[in-house]
Amino acid sequence: MNYTERVKALREDNDKNQTQIAKVLHVAQTTYSDYEKGKVRMPVESLIELAKLYNVDMNYITGVSNKKQCFPTE
Repeated sequence: MNYTERVKALREDNDKNQTQIAKVLHVAQTTYSDYEKGKVRMPVESLIELAKLYNVDMNYITGVSNKKQCFPTE
């Protein structure tokens, strides 16, 4: 699973809509939609914010690993 599929799945699993997540990332809903569709690369900073929001590590959110671990607190 690539990161665009992973962030969409995480959003849906957390019962959030694109507008809510766009506000967290300080982008327009259309920009966030383009992130999920893979039309625009999501900035690393945004991926970090989503990893914190969903409490998953970067390996999981980027699709490197399928093992869900918590975001490191230190």
